[in-house]
Amino acid sequence: MRSPLLAADIAALCRARALRGAPVPLLPRTMASAAIPTWEKVYINGQWSRPSSANLFDVIDSNTGKVCARVPAAGVADVDKAVAAAREAFVSWAEKSLDERKAVLQKVLETWQGKKAQAAEWLCKELGCTATFAKTVQVNMVDFHLGTSLKLVDMVKFEEKMAFGSLVVREPIGVVGCITPWNYPLNQIAAKVFPAMLVGCTIVLKPSEVTPVCAYLLAEAVHEAGVPPGVFNMLMGDGPNCGEAVAAHPGVDMVSFTGSTRAGRRISEVGAQTLKVVRTELGGKSAALLLEDADLPKLVPKFMQTLMNNSGQSCNALSRMLVPKTRYDEAVELAKKVAEKTVVSFAQDEKASIGPLSSQAQWEKVQGYIQTGIKEGARLVTGGSGKPDGLSDGFFVKPTVFADVDNKMTIAQEEIFGPVLSIIPYTTEEEAVRIANDTVYGLNNAVGSASPEKAVAVARKLRSGMVMINDTSVMPDAPFGGYKQSGNAREWGLMGLEEYLVTKTLAGKPPSKL
Repeated sequence: MRSPLLAADIAALCRARALRGAPVPLLPRTMASAAIPTWEKVYINGQWSRPSSANLFDVIDSNTGKVCARVPAAGVADVDKAVAAAREAFVSWAEKSLDERKAVLQKVLETWQGKKAQAAEWLCKELGCTATFAKTVQVNMVDFHLGTSLKLVDMVKFEEKMAFGSLVVREPIGVVGCITPWNYPLNQIAAKVFPAMLVGCTIVLKPSEVTPVCAYLLAEAVHEAGVPPGVFNMLMGDGPNCGEAVAAHPGVDMVSFTGSTRAGRRISEVGAQTLKVVRTELGGKSAALLLEDADLPKLVPKFMQTLMNNSGQSCNALSRMLVPKTRYDEAVELAKKVAEKTVVSFAQDEKASIGPLSSQAQWEKVQGYIQTGIKEGARLVTGGSGKPDGLSDGFFVKPTVFADVDNKMTIAQEEIFGPVLSIIPYTTEEEAVRIANDTVYGLNNAVGSASPEKAVAVARKLRSGMVMINDTSVMPDAPFGGYKQSGNAREWGLMGLEEYLVTKTLAGKPPSKL
C-alpha cells in the first residue's frame, strides 16, 4: 500500500489534478500519525462532512492485531441530517424514469472498476480474507448484485391491471436504512443499496465499523458517478449508537439489516416502535446432509469449502455434516484431510487457503466454542484450541473438525462463525431430516445423493430458505434468505428488487389501458 499523503501533499495533488482537468480525490483522508490513515468524514447530501463527534474508531489489521486505520463515530445528530437529506431527495429520485436511474447506477458500476484493487488490499487487512478471495470474490460482489439488478429490473411489474378493473401500482417504499455486517461487507451493501436505489428509494447506509474502508471506496464511486445529492448517504458508526438511531428514526420507512440474530432481534424491536418495515438476514447453523449413496470423496471437500471460505465467517456455511453410520468413518477421515490441507496464513500469502478471523473478539468467541465442544464430549479429530504454529500475532485459528457430535451440543446448535465442523451420525433418512431441522435457524442446508431427484425430495423436507443440491454454487437471480431465526428478508434477483416496493390500488374507474 502507498504511504498515506500528508494534508499539504493532498492539497498540492488536488490543485495539480484540477489544473489538468482530472477528477479530484474525494475521500477525506487526513493523518492522525505518520503511519495510520484516517477518514474523518461521513457522506451526507452529496458532500463529505465532519460528523457531530470527533471520536474515532480504530480499524484493526486482522493479520497483526495492530491499528491500520481510523474512521469516525457518527451519532444521532448525523443520522438526523442523513435522513433529512434522503427524504428531501426521495420525490425527485422516485419520479425519474427507470432508464434514468439505470443510467446513473450503470455509471456507479463502471466507476467501481477503478476502486477494486485498492478495496482488495484493504479487505486483506480489515477483514483478513486472503488476497485471492478478496480479488476474486469480495470485490466482485458489487458487479454480481448491481449488474444482475440492472438486467432484471425491467422485469418488475410496476403497474398491473387486475381482472376486475383495478390498477395496482408498485411504488418505492421511501427512505431505506441499510445496516450491513463485516464478513462480506461489499456483498451486503450491494445487495441492499443498489436494488433499493434502482426502484426509486433513497438510502442511509450504516456499514460495519470493523471493515469500513471498502465502504468508503464504494461511496467514493457513488459520488464520482454523479448520483444526485441525498439519494445515497453513508454514516460510519457502531450499532448501539448509530445503527439503532437509523432503525428508530421516524423518517426511515424501511430497515434492511444483515448481522447476528441477537442484533437482528434488537433492530426489529427498535423498528417496531414506528411500525416500519424491518427486513433481516441473520445467522445460520446449516447442515450438509449426505445420503447413503452420496459421493463422499467429491462432496465432503465441496461442502466443507463453504465453511473454510472466508475463515468460516459466512452465514450460510455448512457447519454441520450429517452422515449415515454405515459411512461415518469414511466421512470423518475425508473431513480430517480437508481441514489439515487447509493452509492458514497471512492474507497476502499466495499459499494461504484462509487468513485470520476478523477481530480479537471473534477469535475469542471461536476459541470458546472449541473448548466447549471438547468439554461437552465431542471427539476432536483435528485442529483445536490456540493458534497455528508460527502465527502468534493475528487472529488465526486452526481448522477444526469434531466427530461424534450430538445435535443437542452447543457446537451443533449455536453459530460459531469460524472454520469448525461438527459431524453427526444418523441411522435413517427420517432421523437425518429431523436432525437437520432441529435448530432455531433456517438459512441454508445441502443434500448430497447420487440421485438428484432423491436429493430434491429430501430438500423439500428441510426448513430452510435455501438448499444446495450436490453442489454449492448460487445464482444471482435467485432469492437469498432464510426461515425461522435466520430472518425474513429475501435478497438477490427479482425478489431483491421487489423487497423495496409497496403496492397501491387505484380503485374506482382507472384508465382501461395503461
